[in-house]
Amino acid sequence: MVTSPLEIDSLSYSYDEKEVLDEISFSLRPGEILGILGPNGCGKTTLLKNLNRNLRPHGGCVLLDGEDIGRMDKRDIARRVASVPQTNEIRFAFTVREIVEMGRMPFQEAFRGNSSEDERIVEEAMEQAGVTDMADRYINTMSGGERQRTIIARALAQTPEILLMDEPTLHLDINMQFEVLDLVRRLSAENGLTVVIVSHDLPMVARYCDRMVLIHDHRVFAMGTPEEVLTPENMRTVFNIDARFETDERGNPTVRLFGAYHG
Repeated sequence: MVTSPLEIDSLSYSYDEKEVLDEISFSLRPGEILGILGPNGCGKTTLLKNLNRNLRPHGGCVLLDGEDIGRMDKRDIARRVASVPQTNEIRFAFTVREIVEMGRMPFQEAFRGNSSEDERIVEEAMEQAGVTDMADRYINTMSGGERQRTIIARALAQTPEILLMDEPTLHLDINMQFEVLDLVRRLSAENGLTVVIVSHDLPMVARYCDRMVLIHDHRVFAMGTPEEVLTPENMRTVFNIDARFETDERGNPTVRLFGAYHG
């Protein structure tokens, strides 16, 4: 029997007594790409931060391979769960290689440098993310897409089971949006990586996600395949838009947006 690598059980979270998440429950399937969708302010980013214990739930729990992450050491979590944050701004002049090497920190003892195994993993992560030829470039001189690939390479250097991505295509040119998500899908297929993508970009998540969780009024409103979740009725209710899930002429799932819904 295949078990879930990550299970969210009745998770609730509040800021200053303002409820943001209300008994959220779902589980991941190994090797899938799961989208978490919802309008701004619905709690998507807060949910993601609970999945790697950057925040602690006020109710319920998150189970990583059956173990409550609230009782786990942060280094142990970081060895299995990697994150790509919403912003990839880095203020210091690190090279790409130095950034990617940071992904090995959860595996290293204090005051010890990289081992030969660390160096091998860093090289492999850079190759997988397509940044090997940029290894000696400073990240603050790079484009948004190049920085995003570098941050993904850093996450891959953690050799994680699960990759959490918060709005991974935000501020990217449209061609780089496709390149980054094509990379994520390839890594999921080739490495068996389980990926969670938080996004409000309906056409993109329809194209790349195997399943999705739709958040509305701080609760799970719908869950299933993109076609099951992105119904015209659900998109009117949650996003207040007229839209339709369909397949384009190349056979790719997408969402056609018609405009705001006026009832």
